[in-house]
Amino acid sequence: MTTQDPGARPGEALIRALPKVVLHDHLDGGLRPRTVLELADAAGHELPASDAESLAAWFRDAADSGSLVRYLETFHHTIAVMQTADNLARVAREAVLDLAADGVVYAEQRWAPEQHLAGGLSLTETVEAVQAGIDDGIAAAAADGHLIRVGQLVTAMRQADRWQEIAELAVAHRDDGVVGFDIAGPEDGFLPSRHLAIWRYLAEHDFPVTIHAGEAAGLDSIGQAVHLGQADRLGHGARIIDDIAFPDQDDVAAGHLSADRPGGAADLGRLAHWVRDHQIPLELCPVSNLQTGVAASIAEHPITRLKELDFAVTLNTDNRLMSGTSMTHEMKLLVDEAGWTLDDLVDVTVTAAWGAFMHHDERRDLVEQVIMPGFQKVEGALV
Repeated sequence: MTTQDPGARPGEALIRALPKVVLHDHLDGGLRPRTVLELADAAGHELPASDAESLAAWFRDAADSGSLVRYLETFHHTIAVMQTADNLARVAREAVLDLAADGVVYAEQRWAPEQHLAGGLSLTETVEAVQAGIDDGIAAAAADGHLIRVGQLVTAMRQADRWQEIAELAVAHRDDGVVGFDIAGPEDGFLPSRHLAIWRYLAEHDFPVTIHAGEAAGLDSIGQAVHLGQADRLGHGARIIDDIAFPDQDDVAAGHLSADRPGGAADLGRLAHWVRDHQIPLELCPVSNLQTGVAASIAEHPITRLKELDFAVTLNTDNRLMSGTSMTHEMKLLVDEAGWTLDDLVDVTVTAAWGAFMHHDERRDLVEQVIMPGFQKVEGALV
């Protein structure tokens, strides 16, 4: 898509109306503050705030530390209230409704079943409860005029060493709503090489894989995810920028190098070439990445440079509660602070659709029948 004005920048109302695709959104990171309060009260779980507004602010502040470890500590409270089938179903249903209200037409919800067994549920029962909530949410959204498709990404926690068991759980439910497998949690020190057999098992079952890599750890983590884990996508992947050398802008300005010629263009390392050559989608999450210290500002976030270099860039929310964000918010920040245009937004949305864990013909239908008509409608409003 090319707008009549390639520099056209939509405002918030038009951005909200755009069809969106989110591939990296954690179920336990997107609860409504009011829901956390209500479920915590029923469960007798103590929270750091007693009203929805204060609790939302606490989650954002606690996550805004510049440390992934501190960021992950906030999940203690959300996971604590997701230990029954009813609570899991409610959280999943509300997540679908909130995403649909934000214009999301396709979403993958990732979460770790092994973290939701304290109330006596089995792993299978947790997956079934989440799927029931997703199904209810899809039906309720449709009744409100919002069509959305949602799949589960079943995640194994790196530090828990239940990778094989969780992979088998995911594969067992591949026809019941589970679309892929992921590993998450502390990245540094828990690389994909920790359990090599798991990746062979998933490949033998033709099962899609995304791996958190390149957020808290660097190129070795990304390399293992790509080569050992055979990841179809990279969860975050922002630190692939560390394998790219950019020309000195002083030399470019002085005329010694041209930024668009071989001598002045970005110099990609072997791993960066591999990721770009194979168009492995990067599930980038700008607001979350600012909180965990990946970048200092939206303008400086690697997403823009990686997109300019033709990496397969997608835009995501990561944890809507902890980051106080939404897809509309992420898009608006990139427009306002990084100079993105409507063309940039359609590019990352289409890339995400083509990277979704569903069949090729379904991806094509999503792009041709939903995404492009939706963007063309907004484009008309900008003319």
